[in-house]
Amino acid sequence: MGQGNTPMFVVLAVSTLLGGAHAASAQAFMPTGGYTSQPIGHYELCQRHPTECGPVRDRGAVELTRELWATIVEVNNRVNTTVVPRTDLEVWGVEEYWEYPVDGTGDCDDIVLEKRRLLMEAGAPASNLLITVVRDLRGDGHAVLTVHTDQGDFVLDNLEPRVRAWKDTKYQYLKRQSSEHTGRWVSVDDSRDVLVGSIRP
Repeated sequence: MGQGNTPMFVVLAVSTLLGGAHAASAQAFMPTGGYTSQPIGHYELCQRHPTECGPVRDRGAVELTRELWATIVEVNNRVNTTVVPRTDLEVWGVEEYWEYPVDGTGDCDDIVLEKRRLLMEAGAPASNLLITVVRDLRGDGHAVLTVHTDQGDFVLDNLEPRVRAWKDTKYQYLKRQSSEHTGRWVSVDDSRDVLVGSIRP
């Protein structure tokens, strides 16, 4: 996507974000631990779509260029505004079923899969597009997409219109995909002081 087609607010936002030449602080990156359990919904997705889950080359933090940032914002906005939220029970008749959106509907994990797919089609490395499981303000499980960049980890969320730095969100982060194998998951060592259990406004 060329800058000539990029909305001005996106250009201004990314100019501010990328204004400093210095490296991002350690707090900008989500601290991860060792391997942990794979969410059952993702495991079942891997059984249906084996090509979704396998080793990938870990490229390290991808450079957050203005073009990549504009693409991230555009994909987040497009999917959030075109996929109608519906639960797995409504769509599939079961409580938990990870799949790409069907007939323009899906829940949080379906929406994450779609965002990840579109960003990979746009050229973003699979190793930097990590499905992440969190606990929301009500204490419920929720899925978001983490983009691992040299300016920090950024979260694409269907409950939030803005792409935000992970540390500026009010979720408790539990686990995310490994950057070396899309079928494996690592724990997230989230030591931030986040109040979980209050009602989301």
